[in-house]
Amino acid sequence: MPDRDGGLRWRSALGAASGTERTFADTGHSLDFINKAFECLDLIRWEHASAVLPTIVAQMVAARGAEESTAWRQPVDLVALCDASAGEMSKLFAARQGVRAWSIHSTLARELLGDEPAKIVDALKAAIRVGAAPADLGQSLAYAAALRVARFGNANEHADWETAHHVFTHANALHQMLRRIGTAGIDGYLTAVRAIMHGAMALYLERYLNVPPARIPGEDNDQLDDLPVDAEAIRAALLDAFDRQRQVDLAARLVARHLTLGHPPEVLIATLAHAALREDAGFHAYQMLEAGVRQFGAWGNTDEGRHVLVAVARYLAAHSPTERGTLQTADIAQRLMKGAELHQGAGAP
Repeated sequence: MPDRDGGLRWRSALGAASGTERTFADTGHSLDFINKAFECLDLIRWEHASAVLPTIVAQMVAARGAEESTAWRQPVDLVALCDASAGEMSKLFAARQGVRAWSIHSTLARELLGDEPAKIVDALKAAIRVGAAPADLGQSLAYAAALRVARFGNANEHADWETAHHVFTHANALHQMLRRIGTAGIDGYLTAVRAIMHGAMALYLERYLNVPPARIPGEDNDQLDDLPVDAEAIRAALLDAFDRQRQVDLAARLVARHLTLGHPPEVLIATLAHAALREDAGFHAYQMLEAGVRQFGAWGNTDEGRHVLVAVARYLAAHSPTERGTLQTADIAQRLMKGAELHQGAGAP
């Protein structure tokens, strides 16, 4: 399509503006759904936009914002902090001269995991001053949110996995949107920094999920030497772990083992997808898997990339196994398509 890059930037900016008009709208789902609609159109082509984009309107209109939540207003008014900081940071972006290289994403991510909102804002401002682009801030935020999941304490309520999941998938969607918008400075960067602030404060509010923090495999001299070495043996052990309850830590260690031994990440990702697809998984599991694979793609097989896939494995293991009724239905449908008899050899009633 003509003016593809410019047109996509403006559409992305408009989508981001709509998704961030309310604070952390619908616990992050609004922005994620908007991003998914755009990614869908990238696949099927943008001439189908008139059919796809209206499907997200009802959810956007119905979404409630976190500004209605007491947690965002007391004891610190995080909504007011977001509004004030967004204006200040957009001016910092606009005032920069030229584009400077910036690559300390993981350092900023750990600062975003702090327990003082004002210091989190200061860290974001400092990163902007030394060259971080909006997409850089998005990548740091997504990694920080992944660490929340990777370090999710097993003593937490099971439902709290969704709290951690919401911030991570929102941050991933934001990162993808900011990559689309680029550095064009559309609407004076206000939409970008507003979205970043919403994600950063949502991340701050879930800090209790890491008290105490779970250990990430490979830390504290954990060499993982008690686990298999062969890639196929690791795959089998991982699928077996997903077959049993309370195997969150084992699943994480097997993922780390596969990657630290240098086995192909693609094999591991396919195994995680297999594990998700055979369960009666809700859309949260698919969100988690997709966001994790996206963020792993941004980092590659580094410590940070490994931490992201560890987070995915821990979340999936916490929600496995299910009754797998959907898998049984799919198996029956496949056998029928091949002409098989479902009750072959069964006696008459």
